[in-house]
Amino acid sequence: MVAEVGDGLEAVQKVRELKPDLILLDIGFPKLDGLQAASRIRQVAPATAIIFLTHNSDQDVREAALRTGARGYVLKANAAKELLPAIDAALRGPSLVSSGTE
Repeated sequence: MVAEVGDGLEAVQKVRELKPDLILLDIGFPKLDGLQAASRIRQVAPATAIIFLTHNSDQDVREAALRTGARGYVLKANAAKELLPAIDAALRGPSLVSSGTE
């Protein structure tokens, strides 16, 4: 099943309802940013793998994202070549960080 949401609060609610194996989050969600949403998602669905898919290449943001328990951080500019490997890695366990991050 695939679902799409418009903000971080909606993401948390949808995860609570669907209990997905994997979610893609952006850092820049309105209402509740991706970092806050990931922390809440971790509480309601700890087994759900999270990958951040974002334009934000800031090292501090990337590290904060991975501290939420995310299993991947992919820059949108690199998504064509890195997203599928990141999904595969996230579902198997290890983290994948986009090659375009600092």
